[in-house]
Amino acid sequence: MALDAQFSSLGAIERLTRRELILDRLRSAVTTGELAQGTHLAETELSASLGVSRGTLREALRALEEEGLLTKDARGRLSVRIVTPAEVRDIFDVRFALESLACESVCARDDLDHVVVTLRGALQRLEESERGPIADQVAADLAFHEAICRASDNHILVESWRRVSGLARASITAAGRDTAIANMAASRHAPILDAIASGDASKAREVLREHNNAACTAITTQLEALEAHA
Repeated sequence: MALDAQFSSLGAIERLTRRELILDRLRSAVTTGELAQGTHLAETELSASLGVSRGTLREALRALEEEGLLTKDARGRLSVRIVTPAEVRDIFDVRFALESLACESVCARDDLDHVVVTLRGALQRLEESERGPIADQVAADLAFHEAICRASDNHILVESWRRVSGLARASITAAGRDTAIANMAASRHAPILDAIASGDASKAREVLREHNNAACTAITTQLEALEAHA
């Protein structure tokens, strides 16, 4: 067997890894505000800056567009999504609908104690992320909420949640670093886990509602203030 044929699959893995690295890098830049909302992403300049081909970059940009982090104008130009207060409210309404349904399903599980152990691990990772970069904290925050959805064993629910997770990521950091960090604190998420651990679905739903509404209000209030001073 020819050497190039023997190791051909290794090249495919390398290309995939490079694409994912670029995707993670750009996602982090958007999440942290390094690429501010409204920033136009010119392929030529961006591919040169990152040291990747335009084809590889285009794949990553397409993925971010599908996640909702980027938007395309009438001329096909991509920019970092500008999140409005109205959009934030819609995003949090959808998240609450999905996550409250997940909480009800989780509370009804026979192996709730086992699920709680998994969720405590996700909460611990969120707490540990507070000592690192904000991008890690955003990822850990979303991972905690996704863990609740996955524990529902409702695959359609999980897929629906993942489709709005990019928009959720954008909304978390839309109002600035300080607001985002306050909203993502592990101490704010612990009551959700405690309510689920009690097995009381009504209590879990109410605690989640309070968590959801507080975060939404903090973000929209800050965004409205920024708009007023623009």
